[in-house]
Amino acid sequence: MKPPKQPHSSGKNQEPDFEQELEEVERSLILLKERYAQVDSDRTQQAQWQQRRDELQENKYKTPEIKAELRHIKQQLEVLELNLESQLFSWRSLKKPFWQAVRFGGMGVIIGWILKSCAG
Repeated sequence: MKPPKQPHSSGKNQEPDFEQELEEVERSLILLKERYAQVDSDRTQQAQWQQRRDELQENKYKTPEIKAELRHIKQQLEVLELNLESQLFSWRSLKKPFWQAVRFGGMGVIIGWILKSCAG
């Protein structure tokens, strides 16, 4: 029994595209794993800072050293919150929806002009 014939030209053209797409998916997966590890680490660190802040706030005697440490903890928590929020949103993730909006918005304008010219 003969194996089915495969087209020579289309199969070879698709291999490099597939390889490039596979490499891009692998890079994206690596970046996602790195981001997950960073978020996990930041959340752990955030919980530790919050616990330390709570301990200091329960202290009845607020010495200048305690107040300074509370300010430092507040700054660290703000930095961690920015780190946790910053990478969840990326311009690259908006690339496809942006171009779809441009394309369909442009088509809507063109169709509107055509309908207006036909009606007027």
